[in-house]
Amino acid sequence: MTAARDTWTIASAADAARARAGLARLVADTGAPALDRARFLSALGVRLRHAVDAGGAELTVTAGPDGRLGIALGGPEPWRHTLVRSGALPGPQDEPHSEAMPDPQDAPHADELPDPQDEPHAEALPAPQEAPLAEALLSADEDAAAVLTSLAETEELLRLHREELHQTNQGVLALHAELEAAALAQRDLLDAERAARAEAENARRLLTFLANASAVLHASLDHEDILRRLPELLVPEYARHVDVWLVDDERTPPGDRAAATVTAARTGRPQHAGPHPGQLPGVDDLPASALFPDRPLLCLPLGGRTVQGVLTLAAPGERFDPDTTVMLLELARRAGIALENARQYEQHRDVAEALQRAQLTDLPAVPGLDLAARYLPATHGLNIGGDWYDAFSQPDGSVLTVIGDVTGHGLRAAVIMGQLRTALRAYAVEGNGPARILTLLHRMLRHQQPELYATCAIARFTPGEPEVVWAAAGHPPAVARGPRGEVRVLDAKPGIMLGVPLPYEYEEHTVELPAGSVLALYTDGLVERRAAGIDVGIDRLARAMQVLGAAELAKLDAAADALLRPMLHDSEHDDDICLLLCRTTIA
Repeated sequence: MTAARDTWTIASAADAARARAGLARLVADTGAPALDRARFLSALGVRLRHAVDAGGAELTVTAGPDGRLGIALGGPEPWRHTLVRSGALPGPQDEPHSEAMPDPQDAPHADELPDPQDEPHAEALPAPQEAPLAEALLSADEDAAAVLTSLAETEELLRLHREELHQTNQGVLALHAELEAAALAQRDLLDAERAARAEAENARRLLTFLANASAVLHASLDHEDILRRLPELLVPEYARHVDVWLVDDERTPPGDRAAATVTAARTGRPQHAGPHPGQLPGVDDLPASALFPDRPLLCLPLGGRTVQGVLTLAAPGERFDPDTTVMLLELARRAGIALENARQYEQHRDVAEALQRAQLTDLPAVPGLDLAARYLPATHGLNIGGDWYDAFSQPDGSVLTVIGDVTGHGLRAAVIMGQLRTALRAYAVEGNGPARILTLLHRMLRHQQPELYATCAIARFTPGEPEVVWAAAGHPPAVARGPRGEVRVLDAKPGIMLGVPLPYEYEEHTVELPAGSVLALYTDGLVERRAAGIDVGIDRLARAMQVLGAAELAKLDAAADALLRPMLHDSEHDDDICLLLCRTTIA
């Protein structure tokens, strides 16, 4: 099957219109969509118009056996286009204008086209004048209507997309606003968290200082030491200057104190005096002090159950911090309790020491026997215990020397020590010996003080006799020094402690002490230390007695001091110390 070909001469607008109408029919036969047909015919109409304006042109139409329809337009602006049956029409841009056009002179005329009789399968192309112009116009309107409908649908779709895009943009803007608000909220939360952490760290620092300062203040039972430590704790971090005034201190009259200090002492209320109100929690504001007109003062009562005094602080900076003020209020309260405890302790200590020293009577002057004694209270605690010594004559002329120690410390131990001392003297007046006296004391303590124990050692010296009779109840062994300097420990097994809930009969021992001998009776505080056992201390005491010189032995008080020096070289002892030296002489 060969291609059909025809050439039309376009010389006027009517020729162009008839050619367009004919080609509209041919294009409709290809089955192309209306939109593609409208695009092609519009492009064709524009080019035909240009060809007419340019003086005319030849339009060649070729119908191929494969359903292709080729259009070629000559003239100053050559144009070529191809349409495919039942398929999408290629756009005008698919056929470049620069492509060469065949010379219209070479195109055969209609009468030169092959005869359909000679080409049985060729289809004849309609001539332009055969196409009804009215039908072509109506068909063009149908295509235009289809194109407009498609355009309307496209516009509606475009409108929907535009609205959707607008809503999307609004959502994006709203999302951006939410993200910005979230970022601001997060920043505010971070700032709040930083502030909370700073407050927590400051609170932790203040509480740590309060705990440490309280431990320092309550560790001492000396009110002078407490008053000295307060400025050391507070200056310079919390105060530029610190003054502590005790209300019963007559050394500094109230007239020399700031008015706010006197007000705090009188009312028991914390006071702030400064050029500007402090507005501190729990603190009253007063005008600036005449003594410190340019610096704020904080006057805090040192209060436990009663106001002990006033702690006056000069601000370390321009003002007092409210949180720090709360801590200082609590510190002042605790300092007042520490001062009150220290004063009560000092009062109890003075009473106890007076009571104990009242029990330590003067040593008697006895022919044939020299006596010297020392009593040292413990360096820690209440400074009073149950240690005691005694020496007195019996009706038969003998002399009893006694050393004892009641367990525990404080007033109760001192009272029990007094009871034992009195009972011991009573039993001795009846003519009992050392062992019998200890047995009676043991029986008494078991019944009257079943939870209290004591140790005791008794030595009986008889004038004119070189022997000494002694007995012990759980007490450290006595140490004896002979006239020639030989030292021995009287380590015969002592009896049980006084007060142990067991019936017991004590035994007496005899030791020879010629004239010039020294017997040392002592309590365990002299020889016992935490870092070493009691045996080490006894050996040290024996060596100290061995090295006593003649000058020291000539006066027994000097010998007592000479013995204490090596025994107390560390100067710290947790228990009371009693030492009783007995030297035999020629009567």
